[in-house]
Amino acid sequence: MINKETIDRIMDATRIEEVIGEFVSLKKRGANHIGCCPFHNEKTPSFYVSPSKGIYKCFGCGKAGNAVGFLMDHEHYSYPEALRWLANKYHIQIEEEEMTDEQKEKQTERDGLFHVSEFAQKYFSDLLYNNELGSAIGLSYFHQRGLSDEIIKTFGLGYCLDDWDNFTNHARRNGYSDAVLEKTGLTIFKDGKCYDRFRGRVMFPIFSISGRVLGFSGRILSKEKQAAKYVNSPDSEIYNKSHILYGLYQARNAISRADKCYLVEGNVDVVSMHQSGVCNTVASCGTSLTTEQIRLIKRYTPNVTVLYDGDSAGIKAALRAVNLLFEESMHVRVVLFPNGEDPDSYAQKYGSTQLQEYLRTHEENFVKFKTRVLLEDIENDPIRKAEVLKEIVRTIAIVPDMIERQEYIKQTSFKLNVSENILTQELAKTMANNAQKAWKEEQRRNNPDSEPASDSPQPSPSPSGSEPQPIPDSPLPQHQQPTSDLATDNNQIYEQQIIRLLINYGAKEVLQNAVDDQGNPCTISLPIAEIIVSEINDDDLSFNNALFQKIFNLYRDAVLNHQPLPDANYFAMNPDPTLRNTALTLMLNPYNISPLWLERKNIAVPSIETHLRSELEETILTFKQKKIEQLLEKNAFELRSCSNPDDTIILMAQRKQLTEIRQTICQQLNRVII
Repeated sequence: MINKETIDRIMDATRIEEVIGEFVSLKKRGANHIGCCPFHNEKTPSFYVSPSKGIYKCFGCGKAGNAVGFLMDHEHYSYPEALRWLANKYHIQIEEEEMTDEQKEKQTERDGLFHVSEFAQKYFSDLLYNNELGSAIGLSYFHQRGLSDEIIKTFGLGYCLDDWDNFTNHARRNGYSDAVLEKTGLTIFKDGKCYDRFRGRVMFPIFSISGRVLGFSGRILSKEKQAAKYVNSPDSEIYNKSHILYGLYQARNAISRADKCYLVEGNVDVVSMHQSGVCNTVASCGTSLTTEQIRLIKRYTPNVTVLYDGDSAGIKAALRAVNLLFEESMHVRVVLFPNGEDPDSYAQKYGSTQLQEYLRTHEENFVKFKTRVLLEDIENDPIRKAEVLKEIVRTIAIVPDMIERQEYIKQTSFKLNVSENILTQELAKTMANNAQKAWKEEQRRNNPDSEPASDSPQPSPSPSGSEPQPIPDSPLPQHQQPTSDLATDNNQIYEQQIIRLLINYGAKEVLQNAVDDQGNPCTISLPIAEIIVSEINDDDLSFNNALFQKIFNLYRDAVLNHQPLPDANYFAMNPDPTLRNTALTLMLNPYNISPLWLERKNIAVPSIETHLRSELEETILTFKQKKIEQLLEKNAFELRSCSNPDDTIILMAQRKQLTEIRQTICQQLNRVII
């Protein structure tokens, strides 16, 4: 059996467009990729792949799933064989073994780490608005940094009271063990005493791509010289800082839509950029940029713009980061802010409009940037110029695309006044040395006890010819995927809209009118799934479409039991083919307006996220209106066939009540009944 940790690593590394691209010719269209379906003959492409959601869907034959499901259907692999194929592609080692009692206990422990982390995030966030010190210190700090309540809630920001063990005692009272608190790093135990790791700090929770809380970064507000400015969660079973990007959960859809990612240094920079409308922004989590973090970005776009401070430290950080980006075949550009400025301070000083304009006008390709920076130090020294030339060529040699390399050679030739032929020769020599080193390293890894027989690279045998090793079968059965069960009856379209909102935006929070403990009106932020479940359950409503009812029940049970909501992977690997196909169809929109066309026409099309609250209210009210109309039709039928005067009086009273409710709903919807 392949353990869950390995499966998670495989799924995190997998880019669905890369996997399917090995079997299907795909072209980018908006945020998606499109091609001719491999499961049926077609001339007009109707096969869509969504990198941001990690799913595919054919709107012709109805096939849908994730990367694992595609391999199972297209290559007729079993579930474990598909995982093995992906692990081989992304160089992930698989440990195959039966789960022991110890491993089962470890899995339970892992779940406990997730639960206490999510509990802590809600507690820290609650302190900002419902605790006097939390508001006076934590919330005031965020407001002074120019952050709105909306962006504070979007990122789940919070505050940990400046008390030795306030959070620890609160967690203990709620049933969390000292062992779990210590393993997440929320509490430090030393010499028989305990204290909160993040006491007196504003809190930045770090989310997984699916929205689960993995760890925290806490910024101190006092001026203690001995205290670190930022303290981060230690690595644990659920958190590895080198494999996480701060803000990716909030930015992933914007990155995919813009086909570009802005990479900044700090958490506050990310939040400030989002508030300024630059939502495709992430940061490394308290560590230098790593290969694993770059691959996370690459799942959504190959285009990265690095934003760093204009001082010497910022320039050095940019130079370190970019070689890694080039090695992962990313297209890299750089923006340096004026000395003493960073994205956050620049946005606060000049506003979001000028920030976006600065990003647009000061972006330059990295080779040009590196050449400019290095030339500032050489003056007229020919030796230093030769060193600069070699350093730039070493960077160009990392670029995988031949045409892109040639363009960089031309730019460097012009900038350094050096012949293109000389640069090309130096490039060829550097690339040959790189290839030789890579081959030697591969030989050393494959044969650690022996030296390569020759210095010349040898072709390595293709793994595709080897026999697959046996692997325990997964309990997940293989199914043929029928076409989706979407509503075609007009009377069920409104039910479909409810389910579409749940699947696509269930975890997203919107402001909702409420009443506080004193009976005063107020607004609170609630997940859309919780609002929908409450509205439908409170009125004891149900769906006519059995499949929609089944999907609603999944979300209802998750909300009522305080469990994670179903996500794309849950539906993509669901053994029920009709449920899987319907859910994935509702997730993926085959219609995309070309960004270039919008730009040429100077048209701004608001996304559903910009008016999500009104969309939610209208959808729920329409759902209720249709239910009332169905009850009125039933009532009219019963009246026509009723012969008992007493029953007729009861039915007439019911009709009056239903009519009044319908009238109220129509007024809220601004609709007129004829």
